[in-house]
Amino acid sequence: MIGQAVNRVDGPLKATGRAAYAYEHWEAGQPLYGFIVGATIGKGRITGIDTEDAEGAPGVHLVMTHRNAPAQGPRDESISFEYWRAQPMLTGPDIHFYGEPVALVVAETFEQARDAADLVEVEYRVGRGRFDFGEFEDDTYIPKTVNAGLPTDTAVGDFDAGFAGAEVKVDQRYTTPYEFSMPIEPNASMVAPRGEDLVVYVSCQITDAARDSVAGTLMMDPERVHIVTPFVGGGFGSKLGIHSETILAALAARTLDRPVKVTLTRQQVFQLVGMRPTSDQRVRLGAGRDGRLAAIAHDVTMHTNPDVEYAEQTAATVRSLYAAPHRLTSHRLTALDLPRGTDVRAPGEAPGMLSVESAMDELADALGMDPVELRIRNEPTVDPERNVPYSDRHLVECLREGARRFGWENRPATPASVREGRWLIGYGMSAAIRGHFQGPTTVRVRLEPDGTAVIQTDMTDIGTGTYTILTQVGAEGLGLPLERVRVDLGRSDHPSSWGSGGSWGATNSSTAVHRACAALRTRLLDAACGDTRSPLHGQDPAEAVFSEGDVTIGGASEALREIVARHHPDGVEAEGQTRFMGDDPNYSNYSINTYGAHFAEVGVDADTAEIRLRRMLSVFSVGRVFNPKTARSQLIGGMIWGVGAALEEEAVVDPRSGAFVNRDFAGYLVPVHGDIPADIDAVVLEGYDDKANVLGAKGIGEVGICGSGAAVANAVFNATGVRVRDFPITLEKLLPGLPAMAA
Repeated sequence: MIGQAVNRVDGPLKATGRAAYAYEHWEAGQPLYGFIVGATIGKGRITGIDTEDAEGAPGVHLVMTHRNAPAQGPRDESISFEYWRAQPMLTGPDIHFYGEPVALVVAETFEQARDAADLVEVEYRVGRGRFDFGEFEDDTYIPKTVNAGLPTDTAVGDFDAGFAGAEVKVDQRYTTPYEFSMPIEPNASMVAPRGEDLVVYVSCQITDAARDSVAGTLMMDPERVHIVTPFVGGGFGSKLGIHSETILAALAARTLDRPVKVTLTRQQVFQLVGMRPTSDQRVRLGAGRDGRLAAIAHDVTMHTNPDVEYAEQTAATVRSLYAAPHRLTSHRLTALDLPRGTDVRAPGEAPGMLSVESAMDELADALGMDPVELRIRNEPTVDPERNVPYSDRHLVECLREGARRFGWENRPATPASVREGRWLIGYGMSAAIRGHFQGPTTVRVRLEPDGTAVIQTDMTDIGTGTYTILTQVGAEGLGLPLERVRVDLGRSDHPSSWGSGGSWGATNSSTAVHRACAALRTRLLDAACGDTRSPLHGQDPAEAVFSEGDVTIGGASEALREIVARHHPDGVEAEGQTRFMGDDPNYSNYSINTYGAHFAEVGVDADTAEIRLRRMLSVFSVGRVFNPKTARSQLIGGMIWGVGAALEEEAVVDPRSGAFVNRDFAGYLVPVHGDIPADIDAVVLEGYDDKANVLGAKGIGEVGICGSGAAVANAVFNATGVRVRDFPITLEKLLPGLPAMAA
């Protein structure tokens, strides 16, 4: 069953509107509605706040500000992972960034709450804010570590000497803008009091983190907080932690002893959820005339919030990617009075590979060498910075298979040399790598007396297909048809997990299901083979085959449900677990990653600089694949995101206030159907990585975006001869270089 292209088991629920998302739950009773009032300055202090008109507006039950908000627990920096920490709101008059909540209005209807929110009058003393990254970029500091606990800086050999002695050099700066996750479902929550308990219906990616964060903020026993999140309409990192809407709904629900719903408007999502930091990246590559790298350096400066540090691991990507004896990576932070940075799909790798793989293309051009061949010549035999073997590395196979399928041999050898009417045609490619992570996860599998199985874990499905693959793993593990397996997700009362994020969710939860099923099989076989009433009595359990609801050993067979009913009339269950990667020697003894190779063809209008993606193909090595259909969907989604990063996505800050001026989909552009051709495909090589886990599988949710934008950017250069290093590549950046070239 594992490896089959099964349709999503939750598809009918979603297609018919029966899948309830956070804002759509009604079982708690008629809720009240909250609307957040955000600060209209980016730095300063509230000097006066008048809520009288709002409190007197129709339907209003509460206007909460820092003057009447309940006491809350502080952020506990000793908690290792940010998403499990308390997130107090409305704790004082100071304003830290534009849009920060200054009030919550709660009313009978959403419309009443929204209208009353406009009646809240706030006076400020405006402070001098730091909003412009370019202005303050040189004012940096060194973080202790970067995201995922990785080292801030690394050094191998003598980079300065290696780079100085290189025959061919690339030394360029690449800049990336603020970017957002922007899932279809905005961040939303409904909180319902139940005696001393709270039931929190929330759109989140890590149920356990949401429970601890709410409990820590409200100073409650975590056992009295019940998170319910069976369906999540996308996350991409924006829902790894909870945000203001959830905390404010919880505070209001406890104050009023009524269910309270709060959702962010799309505009508020831009200001309140966090974003990928803007970055200035310097990439230096030194190579011999044969293309072999002697020196690699990647130095990154990015924004952070002064109160909540976030250092995206942007320079970490190159550490395991290419061989070179002399190496240097560094991260520096510039504190700005803007919303905090946070994990956005493929944190670190997405912006880092956009720069590094563009620089590799520049090196290939300087050498007059095929970019595919350049990467193959720099393939390492061991991890060049950790000096440990790779668990299962097939990057070269991805490069060669992708080149063959794409027709890379037809690539224009000279930039700006192929034209079809108005269109300049170019090919580009890039490599992809992403680290594979493992976190603690527990899954309970229960067999009912009728022989059906129920899988329970607080793991979430953010649209990636978790319900489906866990059904497949459970069905295979117990030899049951798919329709006799039910998966119950997204409840904190179930065994806990690290949820869905970081490309670890599928492998963690599936491995735990596999182990729980193995434990159940052992219990059932011990009972049946030792039972004189069973046809399996006296048989060797090692020879057992579980299939189609039966257990067969040799010529003897018995229905699974009969074994369960006879020995466990109330049902039987077992738990399976995965452990934290830091406690698994494979993760210290091996470099465990996923890999890929992207190939893109673009057309560029010679008169207007309009860029059109014509086709795209990527080949990946990700170990064993649970479901090719859902896997392909995930990978293509990541590839498309990379196209957006290369050509469209850019959030612009007003340097006067710190507000994002294009905080809607009219101004913040993402790829739509008209931008993406039908000729786009993701191919996955057969694989099995036994060092990653017992199932041999690795995460795929993020490797699709890693490097895909660079393939598009390199294709633009190949089409035009114009290299744009300030992403995204827009008309005004590309157009000035076209007239002379076209002539």
